[in-house]
Amino acid sequence: MRRRLLAVLMVLMGAAALLLCIPLADAYARGRTEHLLLQRRSEAVRFADLADRMRSAADRAELSAEIGRYAQLYGAGVVVVDSAGATVARAGTGPAAEAATNAATDDSPRVGTSDGADARRRALTGRSTDRLPTLRPWGPRTVVLAEPVGRDERVSGAVLMAVPTEAARRDVTVRWSLIAAGAFAAFAAAALVAAGITRWLMRPVLDLDRAVERLTAGSLNARAVSDTGPPELRHLRKHFNTMAEAMADSIGRQRDFVADASHQLRNPLATLVLQLENVEPHIAPGPGLAEHGRALDEAERLEELLDGLLALARVESGTAELSEEDVSRAVRERVAAWTPVFRAAGVDLVAADLAEGLRARTLPDAAGRVLDALLDNAVKFVPRGSRVEVRAGREADGSTAGPAGSVGSVVVRVTDDGPGVPEEHLPLLLRRFARSPEHQNVPGSGLGLAIADEIARISGGRLDVGGHEPHGLRVELRLPASG
Repeated sequence: MRRRLLAVLMVLMGAAALLLCIPLADAYARGRTEHLLLQRRSEAVRFADLADRMRSAADRAELSAEIGRYAQLYGAGVVVVDSAGATVARAGTGPAAEAATNAATDDSPRVGTSDGADARRRALTGRSTDRLPTLRPWGPRTVVLAEPVGRDERVSGAVLMAVPTEAARRDVTVRWSLIAAGAFAAFAAAALVAAGITRWLMRPVLDLDRAVERLTAGSLNARAVSDTGPPELRHLRKHFNTMAEAMADSIGRQRDFVADASHQLRNPLATLVLQLENVEPHIAPGPGLAEHGRALDEAERLEELLDGLLALARVESGTAELSEEDVSRAVRERVAAWTPVFRAAGVDLVAADLAEGLRARTLPDAAGRVLDALLDNAVKFVPRGSRVEVRAGREADGSTAGPAGSVGSVVVRVTDDGPGVPEEHLPLLLRRFARSPEHQNVPGSGLGLAIADEIARISGGRLDVGGHEPHGLRVELRLPASG
């Protein structure tokens, strides 16, 4: 958001700089063009006065000498014509002289010819050139202006001057460069100010965003600490911290209640189980003994449920710090530990494609604890003769093959070829106490996958459940890889 806001401010400042410097540059170009016109027009008026007073060969020679000196000094081309358009005197060489001659004779179009021919026609009707094409760094290289010889009905000819514009265009280039440099400096200064203002505005927003992200991840002690920015954002930070305090206090009380209740109920429940076991030798064989066995089973199931609730409360408290874990080693150790259990249950447990050097920053032994829950779930529900595979590797975020250097995620995948779970029941597997109808009588509290999911979430990862082709279940633990 800060980049977008800064981009908008930069575009606005750039547009403002252009809107200011372009008219300024154009005004200077027009002013320099007007200055050139006034300078050269005064010379043209002097030559027109000499041509108007020309009566003899000596006067013609004086006119030719004057325009020759002028043409040599300024590199211009000067042509004096009579009222019929015939050339009376001419001076200069090069492109300027060619442009003046073309304007006087109205030849095929060349540089400045059309403007020059129009200036000649205006001059022969008694009107001076009062406007030149605006000079810019790229042109025009030559401009033509004309001055009538004589006045009103006594117009007897015209003086045509083709003036090089190199010096004037150089002045325009220098001034435009200064304007551009000034505009760039002003834009850079404004950009620095805009960056500071943007940082000042967005710092509390970014701080709030980070606090919300930590709070969403389960860190209930996350708070917004930035005390800068506009008063409205500081007010929002204060209310956010108040809300976070209230929410953390409420959730903490709930977790404490669950933990305390689970812990307090364990002692009387253990006493009850012990008493039931002590009573068993005094019950005669028959229906009473069967009922006693069922009561003892339910008491033990309740004890397992309380243990699960206590474990879940401890996990949800999020008091443990994240640390780096060797996921590869944890997976190998847990597979080795569970292999005898699976062998006794008649299920093949296979470790395939276990990559080395997989590390993640998680809760202590998170990968091992989650894998214990997944394998415990598999050994309970996968029938004899089935196969369970455990794989571990690294995947780039969003795809199985990311760019070089991508950290990505560490993925531990457990699949089986058992009957699986209906698709509509898959979302229920990670919910607390959720059991599918066909598995109601399988031992367990229904909290194993819920606790594993909570461990993955607090560790910054997630637990995904899906079907395995052609049949079976697939459970994936994704943890952020350590750089």
